[in-house]
Amino acid sequence: MPLTTLLTADRIAVGIPADDGDAVLDTAARLLSGGDPAQIATIADSLRQRERLGSTAIGHGIAIPHGRSDAFEEPRGAFLRLQGPVEFGAADGEAVDLVFALIVPEHFTQQHLQLLSELAERFADADYRAALREAGDAHTLLRLLAEAPAPAAALRSGAGRA
Repeated sequence: MPLTTLLTADRIAVGIPADDGDAVLDTAARLLSGGDPAQIATIADSLRQRERLGSTAIGHGIAIPHGRSDAFEEPRGAFLRLQGPVEFGAADGEAVDLVFALIVPEHFTQQHLQLLSELAERFADADYRAALREAGDAHTLLRLLAEAPAPAAALRSGAGRA
C-alpha cells in the first residue's frame, strides 16, 4: 500500500511543540481523526495501549506509534516533525523529532505489519531522514514521504526540483 494513500497534507504537521510522548500521541490522534472530536480519544487510547507494550521509537530520532481501531475502514497515517526532540524510550537513547503515526482497522493484521516494515525501511536511510528534517512545508514532506528514499536524497541536494 503506497504511503500516499495513507497521508494527506492536512495530516502532516511541521514545528509541533511537544513536551513529552503523551503530547505527541495526542497531536497524532487529532491529525489521524480527520477533525472528528469523537475519534480523538479512541485513537489516542489505541496509540497509548500500543506504546505501553514497548516504545515505538525505532532509533535515529524516529518513532512510529501505531494502533488499531475500527473508526475508519482504511489505514490512516499522520506525520509530525516536532519543534524539538522528545524522549520516547528509543533503544539507541536518541530523542524523537520525526513521528509517523498509523491507525489501521482491527482486521488489517498483515497489511499493518507490511506498512510498519516499509516505514522502518524508509527511515533507515540517513539521507531520507535528513531530507524530511529539512523540508520546508507539509506539501514538500508529503512529496518526500510518497517517494522512495533515494529520490529524497536527490531532492535534498537540489536535484530534481521543479
